[in-house]
Amino acid sequence: MTDAAPSPPTPARDLRAALALVAALTVARLVALFTTPLELYPDEAQYWLWSRTLEFGYYSKPPMIAWAIWATTAVGGDAEAWVRLSACLLQAGATLVVFLIGRRLYSSTVGFAAAALYGLMPGVQLSALVAATDAPLLFFLGLSILAYVNLQDAAGRSRLWLAAGLGVALGLAFLSKYAAIYLVIGVAIHLVAARSARAAWTAPAAAAAVLAFAAVLAPNMAWNATHGFATFQHTAANAAWSGVQLFNVTEMGLFLGSQLGVFGPIPFVVLGIGVGLAVLRRHVTPADLTLLCFALPPLLIVTAQAFISRANANWSGAGYLAGAILVAAWLVRWRARRWLVAALVMQAGVAAFFLASVISPTLADKAGLANGLKRARGWDEITRLILNRAEVEPGLTAVAVNNRFLFYSMAYYGRDRLGGGGPPLASWLLMEGPRNQAETASPLTPAIGRRVLMVSYEGWRRPEMQADFATSSGLEIGSVRLDARHKRRVEMFVGEGFAPRPRDAISGLPTPP
Repeated sequence: MTDAAPSPPTPARDLRAALALVAALTVARLVALFTTPLELYPDEAQYWLWSRTLEFGYYSKPPMIAWAIWATTAVGGDAEAWVRLSACLLQAGATLVVFLIGRRLYSSTVGFAAAALYGLMPGVQLSALVAATDAPLLFFLGLSILAYVNLQDAAGRSRLWLAAGLGVALGLAFLSKYAAIYLVIGVAIHLVAARSARAAWTAPAAAAAVLAFAAVLAPNMAWNATHGFATFQHTAANAAWSGVQLFNVTEMGLFLGSQLGVFGPIPFVVLGIGVGLAVLRRHVTPADLTLLCFALPPLLIVTAQAFISRANANWSGAGYLAGAILVAAWLVRWRARRWLVAALVMQAGVAAFFLASVISPTLADKAGLANGLKRARGWDEITRLILNRAEVEPGLTAVAVNNRFLFYSMAYYGRDRLGGGGPPLASWLLMEGPRNQAETASPLTPAIGRRVLMVSYEGWRRPEMQADFATSSGLEIGSVRLDARHKRRVEMFVGEGFAPRPRDAISGLPTPP
């Protein structure tokens, strides 16, 4: 399983260096979290809203992100930093797991280099500061890989415990994000490619892994079964190979280019070179083969998806952790110390600029990067603008918006003013049926539509919204400035007598009477 005989105990200096690295990064990130003026972006607000009611599943994601937010906000309250805190802690844990895997497969030197590459990876910097599914996914995937590589040389009762631990960690990874399926694919490929991997599994060990995995995942499966498999359907829709233009070379090129920014330019190029050399030589070490089985499937599958349809830059993130270890091992083996140092210095510089921009967004504005921050600005002020209008309108039975981002942001930033006997927050449906969590859980209905403050985000579909009421009045346009170039705008009016017209299933436009 390893390149040579098992490595000696980790030198104290490597362990201290890894711990110091993780501690320094975590402290810097905590400072950024608790001092940034940046607001929750709407998806984060959505996850916060989920966390108010603990479930075994939610509309578009498994439950781990909501559970994590519940845990941190139960300690510190609902401020933005506490909503995001779990991401910072989980990425700290993932970095330590990278060190342990690198030490186990290669040496403590490789382990520290891998931890540094992973901890300073551009994509990880963002993931550690936002409430999203990637941080828990990568942490639990790391634990799964660590259990898997240790199981290869285990025997007796230790093998059973490691197999069960693998099943639990993999189940928790699935509860974080269904992209954990890439690890299952990686294990399957490794079992086919390596005889030693097949030999490591006994029937009792396999049963322990499967039973532990099933036990952890069962509640989420049950929740989906009683909710029309909502999460599965949403995940499948996101991954659907459909688009305006199939076989899109440009989309594939853009996705691969984005990996330079997510994984790091030098590490990504090294990964490509290493894979190319392995193909030409038709030989890889056992440790390299193990990591290749976990690093390449996400990248290759998502690249194919980008070519056929489209793909977001972070969709290949399940391979980042194994990829960082592999790149570190190759750079150490090739004695490419200068390239390793160059990669770390470059990524440290990017990390420092990113953290500085989070603490002081005007720095990003001056660098021409304001557009990248606009989704985390202006939601509190736009919420206050809308609720101020609602307070002066007598007899409102609801406040309804036509944009899910605005709905979630209002639910968070208006949490102290909404409810409590006042008009509820609702979501206007464009189509006949709901298309997202907001429309599913809080649709605008005739029962609460007697007198409604209607809010059209950026003026989108306002005429159709007005047509759903017997009368409409009091049109008002409001806006808030995000930076020197960007504004967020809403159009508000009072609608009375909500009676939605039948709509075309494709366009959402009202059908002729």
